[in-house]
Amino acid sequence: MSCQHLTEAGAVEPRTTEECPDCVAIGNPDWVHLRGCLSCGHVGCCDSSPYQHATKHFESTGHPVIRSVQPGETWRWCYVDEEIG
Repeated sequence: MSCQHLTEAGAVEPRTTEECPDCVAIGNPDWVHLRGCLSCGHVGCCDSSPYQHATKHFESTGHPVIRSVQPGETWRWCYVDEEIG
């Protein structure tokens, strides 16, 4: 793994593992998978979801690394370097 962001990413726990709070706030019940920000714990829906809230969170905050919140998945993704870890 050559991505410094993935190497230095924290282990902040997601604020929820049940729903995309941003989707809930706008009345959208249709998200696909959840991603948790390793900088602050924000949870957003994945890019296969209509609103792509995890990516929007990166774009607005610059927090570089997310992880899957799906049961049994442990991968992480760096938006800056577009690398999986």
